[in-house]
Amino acid sequence: MDAATREFVRGRASGRCEYCGLPQSAVPFFTFHIEHIRARQHQGSDDPSNLALACPDCNAKKGPNVATVSLDSGQLVEVFSPRLHRWEDHFTVVGPEIVGTTEIGRATVQLLDMNEEERVVLRAQLHAEGSL
Repeated sequence: MDAATREFVRGRASGRCEYCGLPQSAVPFFTFHIEHIRARQHQGSDDPSNLALACPDCNAKKGPNVATVSLDSGQLVEVFSPRLHRWEDHFTVVGPEIVGTTEIGRATVQLLDMNEEERVVLRAQLHAEGSL
């Protein structure tokens, strides 16, 4: 993947994780990843339509997954895709926690462990500082 594509993806995301919304500026000691929504091993390409900016936590938890088992139905449900879905249609923020408002949102919150304690503490701190 070339530098221009990487910069395009970072700019399109305004420097924020496209899954949990964490700004890169909040964790300068980690570099956010250019994440393949559909992994290369599943015929995903380096085309910008298949790329998202992801914090290291979201990227590691998502891995190559494009679906997960829903806690609601026990059925396989797709994982939130920043290129196919609007964040606001599937999630809301309640205090420092991200809450899924649809089955896709709830399954993605679970899979990516978006409300893991350290992440919630960081979001609460950023909110108190007015950075989030």
